[in-house]
Amino acid sequence: MSITSKIGESDGRLIRGERTKRQIIEAFILVLRDRQRIPTVAQIAERAGYSVRTLYLHFADVAALSIAACDYAIERGLAVPIGTKVQESREVRIQFQVEVRARNCEEWTPLWRMLLHYQGLAPELMRRVTLARRLVYERMQLMYQAELAMLSETDRHATLLALEALTDYESWNRMRQEHGLPYEEACEVWRSVIDRMLPATPA
Repeated sequence: MSITSKIGESDGRLIRGERTKRQIIEAFILVLRDRQRIPTVAQIAERAGYSVRTLYLHFADVAALSIAACDYAIERGLAVPIGTKVQESREVRIQFQVEVRARNCEEWTPLWRMLLHYQGLAPELMRRVTLARRLVYERMQLMYQAELAMLSETDRHATLLALEALTDYESWNRMRQEHGLPYEEACEVWRSVIDRMLPATPA
């Protein structure tokens, strides 16, 4: 076998391995959504269409899989481009921010709950919880920079903390599950409150 063939075969194995890992991560997330509790390795493997042995070849345990799933979710969230939205009108920016955040909450709340529950047992999970919150904070800081620039540093930080708390996963879940709000009504609550919390947009 030529060197070129060996390299091609190695690349093929690497690609298949990465595809298998992604499928296992996606299966883990789907089982979490369906069962609303931490699934067993057997349940994850069955959903992914692989053996338990294959799962363990890629992930040492469910904790390692949870960390990979969190990284996957963060990567998906960062993949949503802001582009020129920061230059749009106040209404458009609020609309965009709420739409992105609402979709994330709809998709990732089961995973987020699992992370919160187990973060004390795994420092890597705790770091990712902190990172996820910081990313929300920083994106709002960017989206609403025109309005926030009107505030003192202390008030600006306080407003961002309040906005981050307002648009937290549990806030979304309370509106959707406990109060039974339809998706669009829950979005409108966020849009309305964010608009009231932000200072006037400078001319």
